[in-house]
Amino acid sequence: MIKNENLEKLDSDKEAKVLAQHIRMSVFKARRVIDQIRGRSYEETLMILELMPYRASYPILKLVYSAAANASNNMGLNETDLFISKAEVNEGAIMKKLRPRARGRSYMIKKTTCHIKIVLKEK
Repeated sequence: MIKNENLEKLDSDKEAKVLAQHIRMSVFKARRVIDQIRGRSYEETLMILELMPYRASYPILKLVYSAAANASNNMGLNETDLFISKAEVNEGAIMKKLRPRARGRSYMIKKTTCHIKIVLKEK
């Protein structure tokens, strides 16, 4: 689920926020990708994410596209002037299910989720 949060603090300090919740991915795998793009420009981020060999880069790429579209359509910002000012990954809910094992026992299978938040600002 993607939530778009657009805030206008001042005329000179506009930022576009996007938040994706319950992404079915480990927090550590998503942070490995987020750490590479934090503080970079929008165009450089797109190149990095498209060439990264990790599965975590695709949902993050979709989020960056969404945040840039919000910034250009809703706030009138130019996409070439945007950079990633804040990018964070937090833990989400853990889905649990039981797997049957030998002798009537069962083991817990934990499927982790994460929340990804990206903020774009103008240079």
